[in-house]
Amino acid sequence: MTRDVNDPFAPFTAGRTNMDRRYIPQRWQDRGGREGMMRGESLPRAAAPLLGFGRLLRRYGFPVAPEQVSSFMQAVTLLGPRSMADIRQAALATLAPPPDRRDEFEAHFQSHFYGNTAAVVEGDSDEETRIKDDGGTSEEENEVIRQEEGGELSSGVEQLCTRDFQRDGDGLAAFRRKLAAALPTRRSFRTVRTHSRGKLDLRRSLREIVSADGDVPSPLLRRRQTVPRKLLLLIDVSGSMKLHTSDYLKLAHAAVQGGGRAEIFTFGTRLTRITGALRIRDRDQALARAAAQVDDWDGGTRMGPTLLAFLSVPRFSAFARGAAVVILSDALERGDHAELETAMRRLSGRAFRLSLATPLAGDPRFRPKTAALRVILPVLDDLVDGSSVKNLTGFILSLARPAPAAEAIWKRVS
Repeated sequence: MTRDVNDPFAPFTAGRTNMDRRYIPQRWQDRGGREGMMRGESLPRAAAPLLGFGRLLRRYGFPVAPEQVSSFMQAVTLLGPRSMADIRQAALATLAPPPDRRDEFEAHFQSHFYGNTAAVVEGDSDEETRIKDDGGTSEEENEVIRQEEGGELSSGVEQLCTRDFQRDGDGLAAFRRKLAAALPTRRSFRTVRTHSRGKLDLRRSLREIVSADGDVPSPLLRRRQTVPRKLLLLIDVSGSMKLHTSDYLKLAHAAVQGGGRAEIFTFGTRLTRITGALRIRDRDQALARAAAQVDDWDGGTRMGPTLLAFLSVPRFSAFARGAAVVILSDALERGDHAELETAMRRLSGRAFRLSLATPLAGDPRFRPKTAALRVILPVLDDLVDGSSVKNLTGFILSLARPAPAAEAIWKRVS
């Protein structure tokens, strides 16, 4: 068998037929699954470069979710692959690099698969937003975890930290019981039988007529179901929110336990999905697991880039579609606010209702006068007080009731 000198998989696939190579990833998936892929367990040597490319992209700030890496490997399986062009097309289709970073993506592809290190695009990877999904395993930890007692000022500098949560009474039991019934609702495409105010179920009605030998019984009616909308909480865990994140995480746990359709993300300098951890019924265990997953406690704030990273992952963006989105943050964004404005406008276009709960609004003298708040105020449905759990629970339980737009309210106050 002749080895192709341009084939980077040649050292791993020598002596195998094309059919053998084609089914290597599938046999590996049966042994390990996605979690095994992220840990590198039971991984065939021929599949290792594919997994390594996904890790490389995430290391340089590309928003690549674990499901996308799995889809990339499955796409390569379906294509054969017959050439490196097949692998490149599979990577573009599944890993979906942003259009403005396509050149950088190509450079990393050349560097990883061909060893062309001169093609690597130099950049400041510290300024890129890293995404962490609790559906898979965490990325390799390359940075030293530090703890710091500060956190009163907003910053754009990344700091990795851990957090412990203590048990206390906070009266969230009533909120958990009421949440499912208090969320806004929508009409589902599924239907249920009803005795009045519905549409004729012609198929079942005809069946009843036939079974009754032509007698005309009462017509059967059906109507579309009404289901609660999703609740999406985006929690700022930066240093300027240090005094409130503990209460916010307890509220998030109650929302997941009571709503059933709640999704929880944290953001600071990174984006982390913690919904899976908060599904644990015991709150202490749930918060301990969430605290272990989040790396950027009490660090800087990159609200705009992290929200854009959230929207760039299709599965995450789908969580916001038609949902009641509540952002728990002081919105003290530093630097250019163009990314924040773009992210909020896109998020507003997907959400049923977009709200910002800021602890700064607990001060009677508060006015949305900062540059960031002035930029995003026109797209907000609500700008409310997030300084206490009582205020937040009351607001979330009122999301189904209509209210004037945030801009109209704050113009009257000013």
